[in-house]
Amino acid sequence: MAARKGSKGGRRRQQRGPVARFLRRGLLLALVLAVVAGAGWTWWLNQRVVAEFENRQWALPADVYARPLELYKGLTLDTDAFARELAAADYQRVRDPKAPGSYSRNGATFEIHRRAFRFPDGRAGERRIRVTVDNGRVARLRGADGKALDLFRLDPARIGSVHPGQHADREPMALSDMPRSLVAALIAVEDRRFTEHFGVSPLAILRAAVANIRAGEIVQGGSTLTQQLVKNLFLSNERTLWRKANEAVMAVLLEWHYDKRTILETYLNEVYLGQDGDRAIHGFGLASRFYFGKPLERTDLAEQALLVAMVKGPSWYDPRRHPERARKRRDLVLDVMAEGGFADADAVARARKQPLGVHESPPEARTAYPAFMDLVRRDLSRDYRREDLNNDGLRIFTTMAPSVQHAAEQAVVRRTGNWKDDTQAAAVVVGVDTGEVEALVGGRDPRFPGFNRALDAARPIGSLVKPAVYLTALERPGQYGLGSVIHDRPVTVQGADGQTWTPRNYDRERHGDVPLWAALAHSYNVPTVRLGLDLGLRAVADTLSRLGGSLPDTVYPSMLLGTVSYTPLEVAGIYETIATGGYHTPLRAVRTVMTRDGEVLSRYSLTVERTVERVPMYLLRNAMQRVVREGTGRGVQRWLGTRPGVAGKTGTTDDLRDSWFAGFSADRLGVVWVGRDDNGRTGLTGATGALTVWGELFAALPYKPLNPRMPDGVEPAWIDPDTGRLANADCPDAVQLPYARGAEPDERAECARRGNVVERAGAWLRGLVD
Repeated sequence: MAARKGSKGGRRRQQRGPVARFLRRGLLLALVLAVVAGAGWTWWLNQRVVAEFENRQWALPADVYARPLELYKGLTLDTDAFARELAAADYQRVRDPKAPGSYSRNGATFEIHRRAFRFPDGRAGERRIRVTVDNGRVARLRGADGKALDLFRLDPARIGSVHPGQHADREPMALSDMPRSLVAALIAVEDRRFTEHFGVSPLAILRAAVANIRAGEIVQGGSTLTQQLVKNLFLSNERTLWRKANEAVMAVLLEWHYDKRTILETYLNEVYLGQDGDRAIHGFGLASRFYFGKPLERTDLAEQALLVAMVKGPSWYDPRRHPERARKRRDLVLDVMAEGGFADADAVARARKQPLGVHESPPEARTAYPAFMDLVRRDLSRDYRREDLNNDGLRIFTTMAPSVQHAAEQAVVRRTGNWKDDTQAAAVVVGVDTGEVEALVGGRDPRFPGFNRALDAARPIGSLVKPAVYLTALERPGQYGLGSVIHDRPVTVQGADGQTWTPRNYDRERHGDVPLWAALAHSYNVPTVRLGLDLGLRAVADTLSRLGGSLPDTVYPSMLLGTVSYTPLEVAGIYETIATGGYHTPLRAVRTVMTRDGEVLSRYSLTVERTVERVPMYLLRNAMQRVVREGTGRGVQRWLGTRPGVAGKTGTTDDLRDSWFAGFSADRLGVVWVGRDDNGRTGLTGATGALTVWGELFAALPYKPLNPRMPDGVEPAWIDPDTGRLANADCPDAVQLPYARGAEPDERAECARRGNVVERAGAWLRGLVD
């Protein structure tokens, strides 16, 4: 029996042997497969970490700067405008400007401590200077040592960024530029062992695991700063063990490839710190501006503690919605800073007494100048891909002058406030000598980043086209001069389709025979059409093209009264050629593009081409000065007084739908449009609408009066306005007008003939006496 039992037991062991081996092999295979799968998954995570971290790490926005203000003795400078320039560049007014980025003011004397800055042509160090303004000009410019300076350049205002994401915003900073107390507080509060661990903290994980088991759900994460960065960059916010496992592995991989400094700097620029509509606020640099309205390097201890406090929960500790909750958390962070020894106990005590100091409302847009930034993006798109602007951290130096931009915005806001809510406006200001766009306003709300009317509202320009008609005439000195008489009599034009067109003057009056300059100054329609038809539509179209305007393939007689449509920026391009005296200069908003390391990639230099000869252009500008002295533009005297020194032209379209004014001094050109987006009636003419915006704008700007010197080939002549014939200075109503030399009228007015007889008789008598 025993033998049989033993035999059965042996058979059972023999039977279990293959099964056990199969199971062992299966388990071993499963283990191998798990290891292989784990290795493969780890390899995939590693590839993702490296690729995406590199891209994210260097996906830096392009920083956009205004033009740097260059100071020199004799520079036209308004003291209030100068103060606005300094404020736009984040200079702080103090009693003693010891720190870079500060200034003091005593009346018209400014003492400025410039920050170090890398300009496209080299780096300039920090330096203190003293500027004294007298009678609207820089009278003295000296260094801290008292020595006179020939030229001094201030670091420019940062006016915006071109960002990587559509809904995420950040202002990246180098770790070395961030306040040490903030960085130390962040580590102390969020990850005390940051410098010691290898991406994960086993003790923190164990502590969190115990809390999660007790709660029966995931209530703590035990995450290090590295894990938080991994979650922000690569993973979702879901609370699952699988996500936590991936987070831990990727954190270790991140620490394997990158040093602590790089990880910490990336975290400080990536951490989520708030929401502004659909725009996520990332990084301490932007958060400082979003909550306090100033750069991070100027924050104090209390403000830094509040920013660190919000890391735990930007929504829960939102200082605007939950101030008491945010204050308690801030004070807790301050206590940690004191305990850690990196903040003085007295300083912490003072900080605890401070209010939160948060601005009541956040900024409404990424940039304070959305319309101008729109122009910058469009200009750059000709030479740079979108990803270059979004990812490469370029530094873009533009042509915007903050004080001019401020004046343009204020003029638009104040004037449109007097009109109906659906009345819109746009304005462009250009430097005459450079073709640089100094200011651009896209609507009655300059901060609203919507429809940019300065760039996209192509509207009929009305009488703004008339200078092209009269210039065409003045280019034919044998036929026309400023005193040539034009008939203001009814005219009817029949088109190819048999339809007729009978233009009328705005005042519905007939003015008989009028001199050419007066027809332009008073913007008479009928004489303009008669003149244009005599010259030929194609000739006028060619002139408009040489001034910088684009034209349709087919031109109609109504073009002579401005049925052609242009945007305000395009009108500025046309009038820039007039303002320069016949030189066509393509407008530009960008001066230089350089890399983050200081390498210049592009310089957008001034290009100039003479497209109109100086003599006829001088005659035209003389007539346009008369527009603002005695014609439809004389309303500018309300703002500029007796010293206008400007030239310009009003424009009004049918049914008072569009109101225009374009005017210029010796150094600045401004174009203003007023109208409605639905093309409805505004009830405003060029003189009662756009001109009032322009007048208020130029009244706020320093400018050089337009006083052009008479060029060679031009001679003054006295003209009888009724006949267009030569007159004498003492003839009734005689007007002195410039004429192309040799093109003065051959015939003399009656009073001039009488005067010549008397003069000849007097000369004969004097000869007898002698």
